[in-house]
Amino acid sequence: MSVVWRIFGKARCPLGQVARHQTAWWSTLRNFTSTHTRMEVQQSKLEGRSDVQGKLKKQRNCREGRSEEIRFSIENGRQTEHSEIEATPTGHAQMTEPYKNPDYGQALTLAQRGVNACPSTLKAYLQLMRLDRPIGSWLLFWPCGWSLALAAPPGCLPDPTLLALFGLGALVMRGAGCTINDMWDRNIDKQVSRTASRPLADNTLSLMDAMALLAVQLGLGCFILLQLNFTSVLLGASSLGLVVVYPLMKRVTWFPQLVLGFTFNWGALLGWTATTSTLAPPAFLLYGAGVAWTLIYDTIYAHQDKDDDAQLGIKSTALKFGENTQPCLAVIGTGMVVSLVSMGAAANLAWPYYLSLVPLSGHIIRQIWTLDINDPADCGRKFRSNRHVGILLFLGIVSGTLLKPSQELERTEEKDTRYRGEAGREERVEL
Repeated sequence: MSVVWRIFGKARCPLGQVARHQTAWWSTLRNFTSTHTRMEVQQSKLEGRSDVQGKLKKQRNCREGRSEEIRFSIENGRQTEHSEIEATPTGHAQMTEPYKNPDYGQALTLAQRGVNACPSTLKAYLQLMRLDRPIGSWLLFWPCGWSLALAAPPGCLPDPTLLALFGLGALVMRGAGCTINDMWDRNIDKQVSRTASRPLADNTLSLMDAMALLAVQLGLGCFILLQLNFTSVLLGASSLGLVVVYPLMKRVTWFPQLVLGFTFNWGALLGWTATTSTLAPPAFLLYGAGVAWTLIYDTIYAHQDKDDDAQLGIKSTALKFGENTQPCLAVIGTGMVVSLVSMGAAANLAWPYYLSLVPLSGHIIRQIWTLDINDPADCGRKFRSNRHVGILLFLGIVSGTLLKPSQELERTEEKDTRYRGEAGREERVEL
């Protein structure tokens, strides 16, 4: 059809004028249809996934010479357009979607897909417990696992029953901590882009719903704690005050991450008492190393929200350290490694433990050295990478404990040989 109009368009007559107009109209329609088709093809690749945030970009020139970026999120098969103008280095305005969570731009994890597949009401409760983001449960569990491995008898693996109890306890109590945190911060979360979609902030759940869930979580946590010895029950119950108070610390101190470190690493003490019914220097050194570790990863985490926190008057080490974050974290990381070396010496761990500190230290150094504190996505990735630190240290402690018998046997034989030699010399002197 367009070919016919082009032929007539060359004629100098009224029909030719009509043909020229029709040709221009046909060309415009074809370009629009082609562009629309490409967008539909890209969108169709995203619509197969429920609750998946996708992004379609279309640059178009405006009369003011501005460029726009249109992003779409596909939620439950529905398309919504988010447009928010922000300045670009070139002086143009760019329409972008607000940054909402640390996993923006990341593929959904198995946990997130599982939670998203649940009915909406159950999904809200699971999100309040952060079961769709299990990294926090891992970070809470690893100090417990380290301590259980450290307190195990020489040549033995950590007690599997205790590992299971502490693993379940970490899952439950991390959820309880998040519930308490969201109850305190529900009004603040509404004003922070990353947390505005949390169940209490967006009114998906009420405060009474959260209190009912918290009662169930604390009941389960209490049941798990009662499976341990009496010393551990008392020690575990004493940590509840830290769990309740921590969310308030961001309002009164620049170091709420330090309070979180005291709270999150309580398992380093609890695991030791659960195995030995006492406390000893290695447990305290491990606790100190864990507190330093938490200061590192949670300062990185806090940099995701520093702009919103500054406007709302929320305090954090991210705002306190500011542009000096990397040097400060380097000092804290050095303290962490020194504590771990001292702990190994105090517990007489074998050489594989010290070998494991090499990749662990390298990971901490790389994490701090390559950190971009002004990139929320990079901060989120660095934060989540700390699960590798937990695994490395756990394997190092386990291997160091397994090889302790041979070293201790060698020391015993050396002492016996030295004693026999001294006894022989004394006999010769008497003769």
